[in-house]
Amino acid sequence: MGTRPDPGLAAIMSERRHLINLAYRLLGSLADAEDVVQETYARWYAMSREQQEAIGSPAAWLTRVAGRICLDLLRSARARRERYVGEWIPEPLPERTEWPDAQPGDPADRVTLDESINMAFLVVLESMTPAERVAFILHDVFRYPFAEVAEIVGRTPAACRQLATSARRRIRDSRAPATPSSQQAGVVRAFKRAWEGKDIGALIAILDPEATATGDGGGLVTAALHPVQGAEPIARFFADRMDAGSGLELVERTVNGQPGLVAQLDGVTVSVLAFDIVDGRIKHIWAVLNPEKLRPWTGSRPPAP
Repeated sequence: MGTRPDPGLAAIMSERRHLINLAYRLLGSLADAEDVVQETYARWYAMSREQQEAIGSPAAWLTRVAGRICLDLLRSARARRERYVGEWIPEPLPERTEWPDAQPGDPADRVTLDESINMAFLVVLESMTPAERVAFILHDVFRYPFAEVAEIVGRTPAACRQLATSARRRIRDSRAPATPSSQQAGVVRAFKRAWEGKDIGALIAILDPEATATGDGGGLVTAALHPVQGAEPIARFFADRMDAGSGLELVERTVNGQPGLVAQLDGVTVSVLAFDIVDGRIKHIWAVLNPEKLRPWTGSRPPAP
C-alpha cells in the first residue's frame, strides 16, 4: 500500500510562484516578497504532519498566511517609511531574459508581468491603506471572493468590498489612457538620445509641462530628496547628471513590463528608470538608485531558499 505524498512538498511545488506574485504586488519589493514566502513555508513546516493533513486546502492556507504576513508588513512599513531617507519607490523588476547571470529559481522568474506590476500602478498602490491594498489585490487582481479576503484582512466581506471599491476609485482617478508599448518605447528612446546629448530643448519637448521626476537613493547614494517638478527643471536636472556622471551609459530595458532605461557606470547598474507616458509625453519618471533595490539588475541578490 503506497504512502500518502507529503502535502507540504506538493504545496511548495504548485504554489510558490503564486505566492511570489501576490507578495510582490502587495509589498512592491521582490526581496520582501521572497522573505514572506520563506516565512510562510517556515510556518507550514513548523506544524506536525497531522496538522498539515488536517488542512483541507494547503494552497488556500498558504495564501491566507502569506496575505496576513504582508498585511502586517504593510502596517509596519508606514513607520519605516517615515525614517527612510528621501522618496521611497517600489523595487523595479526586470524581465527574466534581462537578468544578468540568471539562475533557475530566481524570484523574478516567478513574477508574471502584467499591468498590475507596472510602476505607475505600484505607486498608486502605495497611496492606499494596507487593508485597501490587500483587499484590492486579492479580489481585483487575483480574483479571490470577498469571503476569503475577509479571512485575511480580518474584516467582514461587506467591509472588504468597500475597501476594494475605494482602492478601485484611486486607480481609476489616477489612470490615463493606455499608450501602446511601441509608442512608449519611441518616447523613451527619444528621451535617452536627448539626455545623452544634454539637449535641454529636446528634453523639454518630450516632457509633459507638469511632469514629475522622483529619485530613490535610500540615503545610500546621492539622490534628490524631493521630486523635481516641471519640464524645464527636470530637463536641466538630467542634463546636469550627464555632466556629473562621466562615462554614464544608458541602456534600453524593460522595467516592470514597460519600456525603461538602465544607467550604468563601468558596466555596473547605478540607476533604473521607469516612465509613465501620457499623450506622447513623459508624465512621470521614477529613478531607483538605492543599491539594495538594484540587486536583481546587478546579480548581487540574496540566494533563493
